[in-house]
Amino acid sequence: MRVLFIDSTHPRLPEKLSNAGFICDYHTNLTIEEIKKNICNYDGVIIRSKLKLDKEIIDLAEKLKFIGRVGAGLENIDVEYAESKGIKCYNSPEGNRDAVGEQALGMLLCLFNNIIQANSEVRRGFWLREENRGLEIKGKTVGIIGYGNMGGAFAQRLKGFEANVIAYDKYKSGYSNEYVSEKSLDELFEQTDILSIHVPLTDETRFMINHEFINRFKKNIYIINTARGKVLKTDDLVTNLKSKKVLGAALDVLEYEKVSFENLHSTQSLPDAFEYLINSDRVVLTPHIAGWTHESNIKLSEFLADKIIAEFGE
Repeated sequence: MRVLFIDSTHPRLPEKLSNAGFICDYHTNLTIEEIKKNICNYDGVIIRSKLKLDKEIIDLAEKLKFIGRVGAGLENIDVEYAESKGIKCYNSPEGNRDAVGEQALGMLLCLFNNIIQANSEVRRGFWLREENRGLEIKGKTVGIIGYGNMGGAFAQRLKGFEANVIAYDKYKSGYSNEYVSEKSLDELFEQTDILSIHVPLTDETRFMINHEFINRFKKNIYIINTARGKVLKTDDLVTNLKSKKVLGAALDVLEYEKVSFENLHSTQSLPDAFEYLINSDRVVLTPHIAGWTHESNIKLSEFLADKIIAEFGE
């Protein structure tokens, strides 16, 4: 089977596929028009985030048997349409769940203990102890929404902190264990001190975390988002940061992300809500790196290769 690599990956992925008998063509510089012209020659496609595999491209891929995305999300693939044509769609959330779980915990610790602000102050010669008095995770209730690979990894890492970890997942049940207690959405609203978002981006979850949703929580809360930026409405987050309904936020992803976010500061004007976030000492921001470790780079490729080989290998 011939496999077209549209995006760059860790070498482990083409290596494993080649060893299993696949012919791997690594053409990561193709334009969209070149992809459309050549995709008809391939049985499989490997992507990351360069383009969306929509109905038009899928229809051109007459031989296609599978699409593999090196990562967790599948929002840049029309999965329903691909599967209606008998094309298998694979991702590899197992590969970066550990990285996301650690990042979510690290961002929470930064937020609760004013680590980023205090570090900056000390480097500028300010020794402000009382002003940086922090909070403890112990005894707090962490509410996880979306209990898949990422939510589960975060819950596991919270165990040693003696927090009360609860979770709601619309599409799962029976997952209570030593790390988490399964709850209804109403129970999540009632009990949560810290909300951690771990849902995929779909039509159902787009801007799900909005003003109405946030204000259904009984307590004032902290919000962590390591999922997708467009799950959380930034304007509504800022409104609730200003009112103190949201006491603080840790965001690895932002609503304004497109395929690339690196050029945001080169634009003529930034959204007012983003200006507020970058100037708030109650907000921790990172550039979509929660799943972006050296280890996850390898594991993402290995898990994806194993799934493809199990189905189509010789």
